[in-house]
Amino acid sequence: MTFKIVRNDITKMPTEAIVNAANVSLKMGGGVCGAIFSAAGAKELQNECDKIGRCEVGEAVITKGYNLSAKYIIHTAGPIWNGGTSNEKELLYNSYKNSLELARENGIESIAFPLISSGIYGYPKDKALQVAISAISDFLSLNEMEIYLVIYGKEAMLVSEKLFSSIEKFIDDNYVEEHFINQRYRGIESYELQDSVDLLLKEMSPAPESPTIRSLEGLIDQIEESFVEMLFRLIDEKGMTDIETYKKANVDRKLFSKIRSNMDYSPSKMTAISFAIALKLNLDETRDLLKKAGYALSRSNKFDLIIEFFIQEKIYDIFEINEALFSFDQTTLGF
Repeated sequence: MTFKIVRNDITKMPTEAIVNAANVSLKMGGGVCGAIFSAAGAKELQNECDKIGRCEVGEAVITKGYNLSAKYIIHTAGPIWNGGTSNEKELLYNSYKNSLELARENGIESIAFPLISSGIYGYPKDKALQVAISAISDFLSLNEMEIYLVIYGKEAMLVSEKLFSSIEKFIDDNYVEEHFINQRYRGIESYELQDSVDLLLKEMSPAPESPTIRSLEGLIDQIEESFVEMLFRLIDEKGMTDIETYKKANVDRKLFSKIRSNMDYSPSKMTAISFAIALKLNLDETRDLLKKAGYALSRSNKFDLIIEFFIQEKIYDIFEINEALFSFDQTTLGF
């Protein structure tokens, strides 16, 4: 299954379980904890938590979801940030790990996390995110589960300042808006602009030869390698297994099986790019794979430029790429 970062209210996530960033005494607090208690029904939830008693830092316990759409609430106590000198990283990792293991033991197939310890506990958001991604990706390498990391609001800058600045500069240096393509056409509507550019290119091109009449059978015989054929050829050439491929692509196992069983499958652009990242294709190979599916990378599309940046930098960690896409308000990869 998959891992996605989303902006939402965690109490409204349509998952089987949500995770509460709890305190060790399992009492109703503020922030995410207070919101979850209020939405679930504070009195009933507190009664069950009181019966459990405590949850030590890095550990996890489970209760019913009560008035939430989620059937369960998994409570975990994250560490308070103390400058990174008090084993905070390992404790935070354990909060995610133990929550996921508890979910697995209870047959839970979908779960939503907040960014644990990044609120009043003071854990720096970029560092907290790296721990979350590490723990979740480690779990998904061996298990199947639909996992969401829920960010509330737009105030969280998740990627490092250095990476954000590098991506921003790459976009600024390469972003092409259609009304700047050719000053000759300034003021023309975008749909008219493309027609004008196409006409100009046609005028500059040599006259085409008279077309040769070919039979439909002859055309069909010349059909090139399909997207699916190229995909599985590349998987074999890279020496990767199916499981390794769909996990690195952050693609659901069921979707991958559907692609595997249908040689005429037509993927979305997101799916095609996800596989290009999983296979660590260079820019030319990525363009070739996308072309097989009927897509292209465009310098007038911010999403495409971010993908191009990571491929050029040879950074193929799909969760790191999704972190950047999320920070730039773009759709993330994986299904």
